[in-house]
Amino acid sequence: MTIASPHVAVVGTTASHFAGSELDRFSDLASLQAAQAYDVLLLDLPGPQAGQVLRSLRMDRKYRFGLIYCCQDQDPWCVALGDGPPPADLGAISPLWRLWRERFGLFNRGAPPERFEERVLAWLWLRSRGEVHAVRDSAVPQHYRYPLLEALGDGEVVNQFSWLQLMGQQGWLEEGELLDRLRLCTGCGSGRLNYVDVCPECQALDIGRQPSLHCFTCGHVGPQEHFLKEGLLLCPNCLTRLRHIGSDYDRPLENYRCRGCQAFFVDAAVEARCLDCGLSHGPDKLRVREVRHFRLAEAGRLRCREGFGAGPVSIERFGSLNLLPRQAFFELLNWQLQLTRRHRTPPFSLLGLRFVNLLETLAQLGEMRGHALVDGLVERLQEAVRETDRCCRASEEVLWLMMPYTDAVGLEVVRKRLVKGAERLTAEQAAPIEVRLAVFTAPDDQQDQEDAALLLARLGGQLS
Repeated sequence: MTIASPHVAVVGTTASHFAGSELDRFSDLASLQAAQAYDVLLLDLPGPQAGQVLRSLRMDRKYRFGLIYCCQDQDPWCVALGDGPPPADLGAISPLWRLWRERFGLFNRGAPPERFEERVLAWLWLRSRGEVHAVRDSAVPQHYRYPLLEALGDGEVVNQFSWLQLMGQQGWLEEGELLDRLRLCTGCGSGRLNYVDVCPECQALDIGRQPSLHCFTCGHVGPQEHFLKEGLLLCPNCLTRLRHIGSDYDRPLENYRCRGCQAFFVDAAVEARCLDCGLSHGPDKLRVREVRHFRLAEAGRLRCREGFGAGPVSIERFGSLNLLPRQAFFELLNWQLQLTRRHRTPPFSLLGLRFVNLLETLAQLGEMRGHALVDGLVERLQEAVRETDRCCRASEEVLWLMMPYTDAVGLEVVRKRLVKGAERLTAEQAAPIEVRLAVFTAPDDQQDQEDAALLLARLGGQLS
């Protein structure tokens, strides 16, 4: 079935772009929103103006997730909310939109994104290189903001930094490029701080430089006015007359006097004073926060495809695999290795499975048919999995299966069953997907020198 071409509209009045193309044109945002919804938009506007129009469009339910290209300068807001510049050949928009439409149908098993986290993950899922971009803005107390989170928030009050940290802890998002490192007020969290020199004795702000002298005879250091007596320089401590600078005395580089408590000191203390709440801190007491871009993690991609209705693991499709998070699987494997290293029993087997040409297969068959093929292979794997076995999906194309009390003979039975099932399924689907396996059975000679990281790296080399 042939999918119709997308309905494309241009917003802007610049005559130099898309000359001769038969596209619907709108001079401003209001006229566009008053018309029927379009599949793809081209913003032919200056960068800053395009960024603000983009923000309004992403808050509009009709254009929240759609493809929107910025044709002129890429303002930071355009980068954060748009899909980059349009392709040079406008005919290339159609296949990009068809891919977008196919991925949208796969998201959350066809259910529309409703909750805030679903909307953000859906926006990223629909873009192969989508990121939650941070944009510098001096108008906000913490100097940076995340336009995508604001646009998709539907008016919800969300602590953006805390929410991103939570998504990272759940494994749905992963850290991208580090942009900045902020120091924030411990009271209100503002980054608007003023660093001032204060008296180290009374913390008064009213301090000033004070000319001072250093007597070489006794080592006394004091204000210059204390050395002056009847026009002569005399040390007030040892009463030595100071004639020649460099041999009798010198002038220290920096000396200060507090006009409040009259304290005399070489180095002033530094205080960070919040310009929003007025709280004062020592610089070492400030909260440190890193500002980064964020992108969709492997677990987030799996969650988008498998659905948000289940618990931590989607039980409908992968429940019988007893899937574990990567770190939990790693720790369990380490424990099993330590057990067999010490007692040489019970035996266990580890099997790695990789869909080698998954990306090529998805490109050839399309997202829906390609993932259906992978799911069929996983179903074949389920037939060999017992309740005591544990599995970890390290990525969309790599599965690890740990089978306690399974020796080399039992592992070979499982391996043959998987190979046969994969061959039969690829023949039925007429798709040349390649499945590669790596196996390990303990105890074995190498196992005494290996931990989980080394073992998975060794087997991973066989999967590559």
